[in-house]
Amino acid sequence: MKKQAKNKAIAIFEGNQIRRLWDEEKELWYFAISDVIAVLTNSVDPVAYWRKLKERLLKEGGNETVTKCHALKMMAPDGKMRLIDVADTEVMLRLIQSIPSPNAEPFKLWLARIGYERLEETADPEMAINRALKTYLQKGYSPDWVNQRLKSIEIRKALTDEGENRGVKEGLEFAILTNEITQAWTGMTTKTYKKLKNLKKENLRDNMTNLELVLNMLAETATTEISAKREPKNLEENKIVAREGGSVAGNARKDIESKTGRKVITNKNAKMLRERDSKKLE
Repeated sequence: MKKQAKNKAIAIFEGNQIRRLWDEEKELWYFAISDVIAVLTNSVDPVAYWRKLKERLLKEGGNETVTKCHALKMMAPDGKMRLIDVADTEVMLRLIQSIPSPNAEPFKLWLARIGYERLEETADPEMAINRALKTYLQKGYSPDWVNQRLKSIEIRKALTDEGENRGVKEGLEFAILTNEITQAWTGMTTKTYKKLKNLKKENLRDNMTNLELVLNMLAETATTEISAKREPKNLEENKIVAREGGSVAGNARKDIESKTGRKVITNKNAKMLRERDSKKLE
Protein backbone atom coordinates (compact mmCIF):
# COMPACT_ATOMS: atom_id res chain seq x y z
CA MET A 1 0.00 0.00 0.00
CA LYS A 2 1.70 3.16 -1.22
CA LYS A 3 0.05 5.70 0.97
CA GLN A 4 -1.99 5.48 4.14
CA ALA A 5 -3.90 8.28 5.73
CA LYS A 6 -2.88 9.50 9.13
CA ASN A 7 -6.54 9.17 10.05
CA LYS A 8 -6.84 6.15 12.36
CA ALA A 9 -10.14 5.60 14.09
CA ILE A 10 -12.22 3.24 16.17
CA ALA A 11 -15.59 2.13 14.86
CA ILE A 12 -18.22 1.21 17.44
CA PHE A 13 -20.25 -1.86 16.50
CA GLU A 14 -22.92 -3.03 18.95
CA GLY A 15 -20.92 -1.60 21.83
CA ASN A 16 -17.66 -3.19 20.69
CA GLN A 17 -14.63 -1.34 19.36
CA ILE A 18 -13.34 -2.23 15.91
CA ARG A 19 -10.05 -0.76 14.76
CA ARG A 20 -10.04 0.76 11.29
CA LEU A 21 -7.78 2.81 9.04
CA TRP A 22 -8.63 5.06 6.08
CA ASP A 23 -6.45 4.77 2.97
CA GLU A 24 -6.59 8.12 1.15
CA GLU A 25 -5.06 6.84 -2.06
CA LYS A 26 -7.48 3.93 -2.50
CA GLU A 27 -10.33 5.70 -0.68
CA LEU A 28 -11.12 2.60 1.37
CA TRP A 29 -11.66 1.81 5.05
CA TYR A 30 -9.67 -1.18 6.32
CA PHE A 31 -11.01 -2.98 9.39
CA ALA A 32 -9.13 -5.21 11.84
CA ILE A 33 -10.34 -8.73 11.03
CA SER A 34 -9.73 -10.06 14.53
CA ASP A 35 -11.92 -7.31 16.03
CA VAL A 36 -14.83 -8.22 13.74
CA ILE A 37 -14.36 -11.92 14.52
CA ALA A 38 -14.41 -11.15 18.24
CA VAL A 39 -17.76 -9.40 17.85
CA LEU A 40 -19.31 -12.11 15.69
CA THR A 41 -18.03 -15.19 17.53
CA ASN A 42 -17.28 -14.03 21.11
CA SER A 43 -14.02 -15.93 20.67
CA VAL A 44 -11.49 -15.55 23.51
CA ASP A 45 -8.72 -15.74 20.90
CA PRO A 46 -9.98 -14.11 17.68
CA VAL A 47 -6.47 -14.09 16.18
CA ALA A 48 -6.29 -17.89 16.44
CA TYR A 49 -9.84 -18.12 15.07
CA TRP A 50 -8.80 -16.04 12.06
CA ARG A 51 -5.73 -18.22 11.53
CA LYS A 52 -7.88 -21.36 11.39
CA LEU A 53 -10.47 -19.63 9.19
CA LYS A 54 -7.74 -18.69 6.70
CA GLU A 55 -6.59 -22.32 6.55
CA ARG A 56 -10.15 -23.52 5.94
CA LEU A 57 -10.81 -20.92 3.24
CA LEU A 58 -7.63 -21.87 1.43
CA LYS A 59 -8.61 -25.54 1.47
CA GLU A 60 -12.08 -24.64 0.18
CA GLY A 61 -10.67 -22.59 -2.68
CA GLY A 62 -11.04 -19.19 -1.06
CA ASN A 63 -7.50 -18.16 -1.94
CA GLU A 64 -8.62 -14.93 -3.65
CA THR A 65 -10.44 -13.68 -0.54
CA VAL A 66 -7.54 -14.52 1.78
CA THR A 67 -4.92 -12.89 -0.45
CA LYS A 68 -6.95 -9.66 -0.48
CA CYS A 69 -6.44 -9.37 3.29
CA HIS A 70 -3.46 -7.17 4.16
CA ALA A 71 -1.40 -6.49 7.26
CA LEU A 72 -1.30 -2.87 8.41
CA LYS A 73 0.10 -1.26 11.53
CA MET A 74 -2.58 -0.54 14.13
CA MET A 75 -2.61 0.04 17.84
CA ALA A 76 -2.45 -3.30 19.68
CA PRO A 77 -3.97 -3.92 23.14
CA ASP A 78 -0.51 -3.43 24.66
CA GLY A 79 -0.45 0.13 23.32
CA LYS A 80 2.16 -0.56 20.65
CA MET A 81 1.79 -0.29 16.87
CA ARG A 82 1.76 -3.79 15.44
CA LEU A 83 0.94 -5.40 12.10
CA ILE A 84 -2.73 -6.44 12.15
CA ASP A 85 -4.57 -8.37 9.42
CA VAL A 86 -7.21 -6.10 7.87
CA ALA A 87 -9.80 -6.24 5.10
CA ASP A 88 -11.77 -3.63 3.21
CA THR A 89 -15.57 -3.59 3.35
CA GLU A 90 -16.11 -5.89 0.36
CA VAL A 91 -13.67 -8.55 1.57
CA MET A 92 -14.94 -8.27 5.14
CA LEU A 93 -18.47 -9.03 3.97
CA ARG A 94 -17.16 -12.13 2.18
CA LEU A 95 -15.42 -13.27 5.35
CA ILE A 96 -18.56 -12.70 7.41
CA GLN A 97 -20.38 -15.14 5.16
CA SER A 98 -17.82 -17.80 6.10
CA ILE A 99 -18.26 -17.41 9.86
CA PRO A 100 -20.77 -19.92 11.33
CA SER A 101 -22.18 -17.63 13.97
CA PRO A 102 -25.77 -16.53 14.81
CA ASN A 103 -24.37 -13.02 15.22
CA ALA A 104 -23.42 -13.04 11.53
CA GLU A 105 -26.93 -13.84 10.32
CA PRO A 106 -28.07 -10.18 10.04
CA PHE A 107 -25.15 -9.55 7.68
CA LYS A 108 -25.87 -12.68 5.65
CA LEU A 109 -29.57 -11.82 5.34
CA TRP A 110 -28.66 -8.29 4.26
CA LEU A 111 -26.30 -9.62 1.59
CA ALA A 112 -28.92 -12.06 0.35
CA ARG A 113 -31.51 -9.27 0.10
CA ILE A 114 -29.11 -6.98 -1.78
CA GLY A 115 -28.24 -9.82 -4.16
CA TYR A 116 -31.92 -10.56 -4.81
CA GLU A 117 -32.67 -6.88 -5.45
CA ARG A 118 -29.78 -6.70 -7.89
CA LEU A 119 -31.23 -9.63 -9.88
CA GLU A 120 -34.62 -7.91 -9.94
CA GLU A 121 -33.07 -4.68 -11.17
CA THR A 122 -31.24 -6.52 -13.96
CA ALA A 123 -34.58 -7.83 -15.22
CA ASP A 124 -36.37 -4.49 -14.71
CA PRO A 125 -34.03 -1.44 -14.52
CA GLU A 126 -36.97 0.78 -13.54
CA MET A 127 -36.98 -0.97 -10.15
CA ALA A 128 -33.45 0.29 -9.54
CA ILE A 129 -34.55 3.85 -10.32
CA ASN A 130 -37.56 3.59 -7.98
CA ARG A 131 -35.39 2.20 -5.18
CA ALA A 132 -32.86 4.99 -5.66
CA LEU A 133 -35.67 7.57 -5.56
CA LYS A 134 -37.04 6.19 -2.29
CA THR A 135 -33.58 5.88 -0.75
CA TYR A 136 -32.64 9.49 -1.50
CA LEU A 137 -35.96 10.78 -0.16
CA GLN A 138 -35.58 8.70 3.00
CA LYS A 139 -32.14 10.23 3.52
CA GLY A 140 -33.74 13.68 3.57
CA TYR A 141 -32.84 14.98 0.12
CA SER A 142 -35.34 17.40 -1.44
CA PRO A 143 -37.52 16.13 -4.33
CA ASP A 144 -35.96 18.72 -6.68
CA TRP A 145 -32.46 17.54 -5.83
CA VAL A 146 -33.45 13.88 -6.25
CA ASN A 147 -34.83 14.58 -9.72
CA GLN A 148 -31.54 16.21 -10.68
CA ARG A 149 -29.55 13.33 -9.20
CA LEU A 150 -31.50 10.68 -11.10
CA LYS A 151 -31.02 12.66 -14.31
CA SER A 152 -27.29 12.83 -13.57
CA ILE A 153 -27.18 9.02 -13.37
CA GLU A 154 -28.71 8.81 -16.85
CA ILE A 155 -26.17 11.31 -18.19
CA ARG A 156 -23.29 9.47 -16.52
CA LYS A 157 -24.47 6.22 -18.12
CA ALA A 158 -24.45 7.87 -21.57
CA LEU A 159 -20.90 9.08 -20.92
CA THR A 160 -19.64 5.64 -19.87
CA ASP A 161 -21.34 4.01 -22.86
CA GLU A 162 -19.62 6.49 -25.17
CA GLY A 163 -16.32 5.85 -23.41
CA GLU A 164 -16.68 2.10 -23.91
CA ASN A 165 -17.36 2.69 -27.60
CA ARG A 166 -14.05 4.58 -27.76
CA GLY A 167 -12.11 1.80 -26.04
CA VAL A 168 -11.90 3.36 -22.58
CA LYS A 169 -11.26 0.61 -20.05
CA GLU A 170 -13.52 0.35 -17.02
CA GLY A 171 -11.90 1.30 -13.73
CA LEU A 172 -8.68 3.29 -13.82
CA GLU A 173 -9.11 4.85 -17.27
CA PHE A 174 -12.67 5.99 -16.53
CA ALA A 175 -11.41 7.43 -13.24
CA ILE A 176 -8.67 9.32 -15.11
CA LEU A 177 -11.18 10.82 -17.54
CA THR A 178 -13.60 11.71 -14.73
CA ASN A 179 -10.78 13.53 -13.02
CA GLU A 180 -9.98 15.43 -16.24
CA ILE A 181 -13.63 16.51 -16.58
CA THR A 182 -13.86 17.52 -12.92
CA GLN A 183 -10.64 19.52 -13.01
CA ALA A 184 -11.69 21.31 -16.21
CA TRP A 185 -14.99 22.57 -14.80
CA THR A 186 -14.16 23.02 -11.10
CA GLY A 187 -10.49 23.96 -11.27
CA MET A 188 -9.60 21.14 -8.87
CA THR A 189 -9.06 17.39 -8.99
CA THR A 190 -11.76 14.97 -7.88
CA LYS A 191 -9.70 14.15 -4.80
CA THR A 192 -9.33 17.83 -3.85
CA TYR A 193 -13.04 18.41 -4.47
CA LYS A 194 -13.90 15.56 -2.08
CA LYS A 195 -11.48 16.91 0.52
CA LEU A 196 -13.12 20.32 0.26
CA LYS A 197 -16.43 18.69 1.19
CA ASN A 198 -14.78 16.57 3.89
CA LEU A 199 -15.70 13.32 2.15
CA LYS A 200 -14.02 9.95 2.28
CA LYS A 201 -15.81 7.01 0.68
CA GLU A 202 -19.02 8.97 0.07
CA ASN A 203 -20.17 9.60 -3.50
CA LEU A 204 -19.17 13.10 -4.60
CA ARG A 205 -22.34 13.65 -6.65
CA ASP A 206 -24.47 12.77 -3.63
CA ASN A 207 -22.86 15.74 -1.88
CA MET A 208 -23.23 18.37 -4.60
CA THR A 209 -25.64 21.28 -4.48
CA ASN A 210 -28.27 21.56 -7.23
CA LEU A 211 -26.07 24.01 -9.14
CA GLU A 212 -22.94 21.88 -8.79
CA LEU A 213 -24.90 18.87 -9.99
CA VAL A 214 -26.28 20.75 -13.01
CA LEU A 215 -22.83 21.96 -14.06
CA ASN A 216 -21.36 18.48 -13.60
CA MET A 217 -24.12 17.14 -15.86
CA LEU A 218 -23.30 19.83 -18.43
CA ALA A 219 -19.62 18.83 -18.32
CA GLU A 220 -20.41 15.15 -18.85
CA THR A 221 -23.02 15.80 -21.54
CA ALA A 222 -20.64 18.07 -23.45
CA THR A 223 -17.90 15.44 -23.19
CA THR A 224 -20.23 12.75 -24.55
CA GLU A 225 -21.28 14.94 -27.50
CA ILE A 226 -17.71 16.00 -28.35
CA SER A 227 -16.53 12.40 -28.13
CA ALA A 228 -19.28 11.18 -30.47
CA LYS A 229 -18.26 13.86 -32.99
CA ARG A 230 -14.49 13.58 -32.56
CA GLU A 231 -14.27 9.76 -32.16
CA PRO A 232 -11.07 9.67 -30.06
CA LYS A 233 -8.88 6.61 -30.66
CA ASN A 234 -6.88 6.25 -27.44
CA LEU A 235 -6.67 7.40 -23.83
CA GLU A 236 -4.70 10.56 -24.61
CA GLU A 237 -7.25 11.66 -27.21
CA ASN A 238 -10.07 10.85 -24.76
CA LYS A 239 -8.35 13.01 -22.13
CA ILE A 240 -8.33 15.96 -24.55
CA VAL A 241 -12.04 15.48 -25.20
CA ALA A 242 -12.71 15.22 -21.46
CA ARG A 243 -10.93 18.51 -20.81
CA GLU A 244 -12.82 20.22 -23.61
CA GLY A 245 -16.17 18.90 -22.35
CA GLY A 246 -15.36 19.94 -18.81
CA SER A 247 -14.29 23.40 -19.93
CA VAL A 248 -17.78 24.02 -21.35
CA ALA A 249 -19.17 23.76 -17.81
CA GLY A 250 -16.11 25.53 -16.45
CA ASN A 251 -16.87 28.59 -18.57
CA ALA A 252 -20.51 28.46 -17.45
CA ARG A 253 -19.36 28.31 -13.82
CA LYS A 254 -17.13 31.35 -14.23
CA ASP A 255 -19.92 33.26 -15.96
CA ILE A 256 -22.35 32.48 -13.13
CA GLU A 257 -19.80 33.51 -10.51
CA SER A 258 -19.10 36.75 -12.37
CA LYS A 259 -22.80 37.65 -12.49
CA THR A 260 -23.72 36.57 -8.95
CA GLY A 261 -20.53 37.44 -7.10
CA ARG A 262 -20.67 34.04 -5.36
CA LYS A 263 -18.60 30.90 -5.71
CA VAL A 264 -20.40 27.97 -7.31
CA ILE A 265 -18.18 25.32 -5.71
CA THR A 266 -19.02 24.97 -2.04
CA ASN A 267 -17.58 23.00 0.85
CA LYS A 268 -21.08 21.99 1.94
CA ASN A 269 -21.75 18.26 1.87
CA ALA A 270 -25.10 16.45 1.97
CA LYS A 271 -25.28 16.44 5.77
CA MET A 272 -24.65 20.18 6.00
CA LEU A 273 -27.16 20.92 3.23
CA ARG A 274 -29.88 18.85 4.90
CA GLU A 275 -29.25 20.59 8.23
CA ARG A 276 -29.53 23.95 6.47
CA ASP A 277 -32.81 22.95 4.78
CA SER A 278 -34.29 21.64 8.03
CA LYS A 279 -33.52 24.95 9.77
CA LYS A 280 -35.36 26.81 7.02
CA LEU A 281 -38.47 24.74 7.76
CA GLU A 282 -38.37 25.46 11.49
